[in-house]
Amino acid sequence: MIFKLFPYMKYTTLFLLLFVLTAGFSQSSDESTIRKIYDKALSEGKSYAMLDYLCNKIGARLSGSPGAAAAVEWSRHTMEDFGFDSVWLQPVMVPHWVRGQAEIGRILNSKKMGTVDVAVCALGGSVGTGPEGISAGVIEVKSFEELAQLGQKHVQGKLVFFNRPMDPNQLQTFAAYGGAVNQRGSGAVEAAKYGAAGVIVRSMGINPESYPHTGGMRYATGVPMIPAIAISTQHADLLSRLLKEDKGITFYMETHCQILDDAPSFNVIGEIKGGEFSNEIIAIGGHLDSWDLGQGAHDDGAGCVQSIEILRIFKTMGYKPKRTIRAVMFMNEENGLRGGQKYAELALKNGEKHIAAMESDRGGFTPRGFTISAPDPVRKKIQGWKGILEPYGLSDFSSEGGGADIGPLAPQGVTLIGYLPDSQRYFNYHHTAEDTFDKVDKRELELGSASMAALVYLIDQHGLK
Repeated sequence: MIFKLFPYMKYTTLFLLLFVLTAGFSQSSDESTIRKIYDKALSEGKSYAMLDYLCNKIGARLSGSPGAAAAVEWSRHTMEDFGFDSVWLQPVMVPHWVRGQAEIGRILNSKKMGTVDVAVCALGGSVGTGPEGISAGVIEVKSFEELAQLGQKHVQGKLVFFNRPMDPNQLQTFAAYGGAVNQRGSGAVEAAKYGAAGVIVRSMGINPESYPHTGGMRYATGVPMIPAIAISTQHADLLSRLLKEDKGITFYMETHCQILDDAPSFNVIGEIKGGEFSNEIIAIGGHLDSWDLGQGAHDDGAGCVQSIEILRIFKTMGYKPKRTIRAVMFMNEENGLRGGQKYAELALKNGEKHIAAMESDRGGFTPRGFTISAPDPVRKKIQGWKGILEPYGLSDFSSEGGGADIGPLAPQGVTLIGYLPDSQRYFNYHHTAEDTFDKVDKRELELGSASMAALVYLIDQHGLK
């Protein structure tokens, strides 16, 4: 009777019923596919085997080095062997810096301990001292402001010791890193303005450690280029303690690093072509280069193999994406960011439409969620998938962020996403000789691959509009 009075109501009712059933089916289908993604990663995963080869057969991969060249070829052949639709090399010129023979750091004429050898390493991009080394008094500071207050009168001819620790009260270790890292990056420039002979920088580690952390530093036009070394956190504490007892201590540093001409290298790209929206690209990646002290396992071999694994999983599932999905092995994140800049430059030049880019560069630890840099409607849409992803431990979608290599895509309006694993142990290994394959847990690495693949799948299926 009611349909006779309101003839259009039956069509409205049928439409609403169809909408509810379709929405329910869509969510059920998504949940089923994501479960299959995790099953593939955890029972048939290849990420751990790939990382084993990258670390133990190739090893360190500093830009411009033979290791980096070998990693480029390995990446290309690996993605070709997995049968991706297209695999290619993207040329890029990169900085070429070599460490040379082992560094020497030595505390001299301490009244309490005499001569003490300490664990040091040159910072990446530093000039060397040469075989004669540098022996000078030490001035300890914790900030650039403190350095400026001392001025040239107290700094001239001395070694400036930057000793600001990462803040242990920061629950997010990347926030602690961000609060300390400027002394590594710019310490040599700031100290040179006041006539310093060199700088000693407390390692960017949060725990007491006997080994140093390297990392990038830079020089500025018109400012003298002075040598820069990192000292282990344990020995930084020792040096600070001895300086409090005896201001007359001198320090000897010797490094043999060299800055060479830029060298040719490549980003390595593999993709699965999309169907309905093939012109829309979802890029996922990590940086193929690493520092030269360890094997670059967490930083960032893990991110590279996870990115390749995502495409491999989709291929083995027989999944046909709506959008084109790319895995990008970026070159030169550590000391120049040339790979990320080149990728964004060519994306713009070629008129490519990236709707999202995701980077894994926080290690191969247990998944926690994702950082997101996007307009509010897009952010809310991604956060709306939390209910589907939370059963897999992905509950943190609250922070801004993407990744260094994908950052240059931001001006093109690309949504940037950073894979967010638990980071409490990351800075135990970051930029050190300890960053080796044995520090990576197989299951955690595979969970990360699956987590990234799950979000890529949802973006591919539903878009970001």
